[in-house]
Amino acid sequence: MNNGRFAISVHILSLLAFEPEGWLSSEFLAGSININPVLVRKELGNLRAHGLVISKEGKTGGSKLARSAESIFMSEIYDAVRQNDLLGKSINSPNPECNVGRQINDYLGDLYTEAELALRSILGKKSLADFCQNFESEHTKI
Repeated sequence: MNNGRFAISVHILSLLAFEPEGWLSSEFLAGSININPVLVRKELGNLRAHGLVISKEGKTGGSKLARSAESIFMSEIYDAVRQNDLLGKSINSPNPECNVGRQINDYLGDLYTEAELALRSILGKKSLADFCQNFESEHTKI
């Protein structure tokens, strides 16, 4: 996951967690992340499709968490944005005549599966609320 979507989504959801009753605009969210609001709206659409946020349009619109921060786990966020293998795949085809080359992808696949399971296990134990406890805030604790 080297494309930054996980970090952007966690940033968005963390901001929303600190305003559980408020509707935050994509412009506000983008200002905190320091990216274009269009990219925030794209991620919000994805997070909405995965049941993590709800949104409303209009002058008083914005987005907020679909569920409490305590019930959203980091593994769900990871699943929502995951597109590629955790460690990536080789872009070239190994030589099938080579003892290593003809077997490398199978063994890498096993290794990647183990790494993915370990990562998901760790992320599945930490809620968004747990993660948000890292931040000092003027807001009420989540």
